[in-house]
Amino acid sequence: MTDFILKVENIKKAFGGVKALKGVNLEIKKGEIHCLAGENGCGKSTLIKIISGFYKADEGSLEFNGRRFSEITPMDAILQGVQVIYQDFSIFPNLTVMENLALNMELMNKRKLVNYKRFRKIAEEAVSKIDFKVDLDEVVENLSVADKQLIAICRALLNDAKLIIMDEPTTSLNKKEVQALFQVIKNLQNQGIAILFVSHKLDEVFEISESYTIMRSGERINTGKTIELDNMKFAYYMTGREFTPEYYQPKNISDEPVLEVNNLSLTRAFEDVSFELKKGEILGITGLLGSGRNELVQTLFGIHSPKFGEIKINGKHVKFKNVKDAIKSGIGYVPPDRLTEGLFLSQSITNNIAVSKLDELSSKIGILRNKDIDSEIEKWINDLSVRTNNAIRPVQTLSGGNQQKVVLARWLATNLSVLILNGPTVGVDIGSKYDIHNRIRELAERGLAVIIISDDLPEILQNCNRILVMKEGKVARTLNALDTNEKQLAELSTSIS
Repeated sequence: MTDFILKVENIKKAFGGVKALKGVNLEIKKGEIHCLAGENGCGKSTLIKIISGFYKADEGSLEFNGRRFSEITPMDAILQGVQVIYQDFSIFPNLTVMENLALNMELMNKRKLVNYKRFRKIAEEAVSKIDFKVDLDEVVENLSVADKQLIAICRALLNDAKLIIMDEPTTSLNKKEVQALFQVIKNLQNQGIAILFVSHKLDEVFEISESYTIMRSGERINTGKTIELDNMKFAYYMTGREFTPEYYQPKNISDEPVLEVNNLSLTRAFEDVSFELKKGEILGITGLLGSGRNELVQTLFGIHSPKFGEIKINGKHVKFKNVKDAIKSGIGYVPPDRLTEGLFLSQSITNNIAVSKLDELSSKIGILRNKDIDSEIEKWINDLSVRTNNAIRPVQTLSGGNQQKVVLARWLATNLSVLILNGPTVGVDIGSKYDIHNRIRELAERGLAVIIISDDLPEILQNCNRILVMKEGKVARTLNALDTNEKQLAELSTSIS
């Protein structure tokens, strides 16, 4: 009897002449946690969709539990024990937990009448499989991202899953939620279930997976035991580039602060926060979820009105009634969730960048000057190295890293004094992350004042010259980045009272 739950052999797939997969092989053993890694656009998603029966391969074969298939349907994959949990979890936000868990089972059994007693029994069985404590009658849209993910896992287990594919499962989770998810994954492994963990986060790959496969440009570049890999090799296999960690040391800091925050307070969020930020500086703000860091920068952007305290821009006292006032004062804000807060996904790249300065790109009577718009867009696409062959493409067709560059371009096209970046590289692959960090440093060197909010401690340490550690709504410590390390920073975030 075979030890492998899945064998992928010489899979090829092309779309309109573009070769997405060029003869990919993949093997996963029963009960194994295997990482599938690669930059956005490397072919990971295409491979997953072929394994799950959503796409048909042009060439090659799949083998499940020793049984070979030249092509499969989604139902074939499910019957072989394959379950895919995508980033959106494919759940119904307007239905209850119970309804989400029971619905698929009812449809598979071709039941036509709803029986809520049976629904509840199915749901109770599902959550018991991972000891998930949740109100079965709660509407799913009211739950946290972590709970939604656990619902998707419970639903997968109802279908007798033997291989669960998790597509970027930690993108929207904080560190505590990631650790809870990893414990669930380990428990699934103890039950003999294999996990294909799709990610590009190095620390998570090393922590959770036993083996790995790295893809680049539609090909398998390397595979092996994770214990035999290190960060430098991992990054090189993924990108074909070598990265040397460098720490930001500002060279052109202004004498006077561009931003001054004095005793700023927001009810039930933070209190007595004070700091200065000068041109050329990159200030890092970190802390656990609920520390007040997000509410602080949202207040600086006019989303919240402070209860006490003052904000000064270039020595002038300002009061923001709304976001428009903050923008007029030269503050830009890149939110943590670019998909729901930062971009108009169905609109073109051009529209997403130009929207920040339509007044400047229009005539006196409000008619858009298309030549000026095209010139402006071309400038930012080239300056930020946005990978696209056509600026009228919907921004949703870009990779995560290129979408983030479009959000940056929108703000950089305006006359900024301060740029606030909340989670600037969330969901971004290694190569794009490196490029974005370099661009942020270049902007600071040109005189822009930058704030980075992140719980990615290496990101904070390598790109900021000063760091504010927030806890329970207060600035617990102000640090020089060169005088601390990741372990100390993590301890400060949790141990200071």
